[in-house]
Amino acid sequence: MLDTPPIDIVRTQSLTSLVQREVERLILTGELAPGERINEQHLAARLRVSRGPVREALRGLEKARLVEAKVNRGVYVRELSVEQALEISEMRGLLTGYACARLAASSTAEQRARLAQLIETMAAAIAAGDAPAYYEHNLAFHDALMDYAGNARAKEMYDALVKESHLSRRKSLFSARAMAESNAEHRVILDAIRKGDATAAREAGERHIVGGRRRFLDAIGMAEMRPG
Repeated sequence: MLDTPPIDIVRTQSLTSLVQREVERLILTGELAPGERINEQHLAARLRVSRGPVREALRGLEKARLVEAKVNRGVYVRELSVEQALEISEMRGLLTGYACARLAASSTAEQRARLAQLIETMAAAIAAGDAPAYYEHNLAFHDALMDYAGNARAKEMYDALVKESHLSRRKSLFSARAMAESNAEHRVILDAIRKGDATAAREAGERHIVGGRRRFLDAIGMAEMRPG
């Protein structure tokens, strides 16, 4: 029997990668909700592919901790427990503080201007009562912090944590009060970066994530589990 031609392997891998990115998008946007069973056949029909690439994509997403396979039951979008969400938040806090400290020591005027622009865009979203827009620009702000910090390994770790946190985090930024508090913390971070104060920037970054944990717990009615 002849081996599979290399071009067919490349095509299969490319298709699986495309399918995985699309399913990941469906999960991260909430179209596939936490706890929802993923029907391989329906998903394959929707994406106009065979079930093979879908199955391989789901294996990749299981490794990324976005889905979980349950024996004799199928594959489900992963649900985070409160404890798991708080563990992820704690690690995000450490990485965010690290990135903020790095930026305080080495940011450029262009980078600071971009961060300021994102803060003002979020302020406009708050004024308009547009929580989804705020959420997306909030992600962009934190992505920028990690990108500008210039540590590819830290960014990779952060991105993996953020993808997991999407499974529970949106609900913590729906209220006007929560968005306003969050953006005020962004301003404190940027102020410390502008002043070149690495210690203050690190502390502001970590406090911001702690604030996010509190807002998350408030949103789900579990204020008694607040840290501190």
